[in-house]
Amino acid sequence: MSLDVRESVPLAPLTTLGVGGPARYFAEAEGEAAVVEAFRFAEARGVPLFVLGGGSNLLVADRGVDALVLRVRVRGIELMGGRGEASGGDASGGEASGREIGGGGEAGRALVRAGAGEAWDDLVARAVAEGLAGVECLSGIPGDVGATPIQNVGAYGQEVAETIVEVRAIDRATGAAAVLSGADCGFGYRDSRFKRAWRGRYVITAVTFALRPGGAAAVRYPELQRALAAPAGGAAPPLGEVRSAVIALRRGKSMVLDPADENGRSAGSFFMNPTLAPGAAAGVVARIEAAGVLAPGEAIPKYPAEGGRVKLSAAWLIERAGFAKGTRHGAAGISTRHTLALVNRGGATAEELLDLARRVRRGVLDRFGVALSAEPDLVGFAPGEIDDLAGGAHL
Repeated sequence: MSLDVRESVPLAPLTTLGVGGPARYFAEAEGEAAVVEAFRFAEARGVPLFVLGGGSNLLVADRGVDALVLRVRVRGIELMGGRGEASGGDASGGEASGREIGGGGEAGRALVRAGAGEAWDDLVARAVAEGLAGVECLSGIPGDVGATPIQNVGAYGQEVAETIVEVRAIDRATGAAAVLSGADCGFGYRDSRFKRAWRGRYVITAVTFALRPGGAAAVRYPELQRALAAPAGGAAPPLGEVRSAVIALRRGKSMVLDPADENGRSAGSFFMNPTLAPGAAAGVVARIEAAGVLAPGEAIPKYPAEGGRVKLSAAWLIERAGFAKGTRHGAAGISTRHTLALVNRGGATAEELLDLARRVRRGVLDRFGVALSAEPDLVGFAPGEIDDLAGGAHL
């Protein structure tokens, strides 16, 4: 067997939160054949298979995970179309994909295929250096390429859904490779079919993005516009300048990996921004106005979302519900820089973090009638333990 399976491997060091117990079994797969071997191993022992990416959007239970935890290490980046020649290795992990990325396709596009095990920010840095627009606002996000379609990773007005054209994956039921179009992935706000109808069905091994050679940066987000002194509708700054500005903004919120940062042990944003139907949003706005939490002349931050819905700022709601930056609960706390981030102050347990998350969620719900949903994957918890956090409804 080419798959090296170990037992009782600590998972806390493999996550950015640094919290959680061990994996019953743990293995790394550098190619698709090893992924299929992992399926067989888990099936033979009657345990689930959990795919671990960069560990940046994950909270592991203190008891650990009674499963085979698989770290997908399929590497390789191919850049084609923009330069007219490929660079990097085969991102399918050595097996032919049956589809060649070349200079064809739609005019003005460069197709970039990356292995699921490539670090996401390395790919973004490469694209920016090559003058390929489409992911520059997603700079500084930790984690691996393979996780980006699952979550439809987004930041500063940009989402991977805008550029993903194909996802290559192994079907757990058959062990066969499948090529899934971006249009079929059902992308939504921090959502995709991989989290819903396809949950548990596929293990992603590569993702293909359509980027724009020489394209303009997407400077749509007001905070980024201010940081760049870029007026809406004006000429876009260079990609490299946008990348630097995004990383600076993230660093200011402790949203980049930095061992020296007191807020560095986090899973990024712990809660998603709620999106509400217009009528429900109007009710929440009325409730906020009646609560007397608005400063003179202050506007409630709200933005248009898909399907005519309204997106509210979870961070703003949390602060106005009385949870200040730096709030602590044992060794867990709210970041001193960004209200959305729950952090491990040193020695925190998963239970402490969940207790704090529940306090925050209940406070926002009681004050404003909005139920926040946790953004990270919550793994290793018993049925019913996290129902109030995972996939909560927006009331």
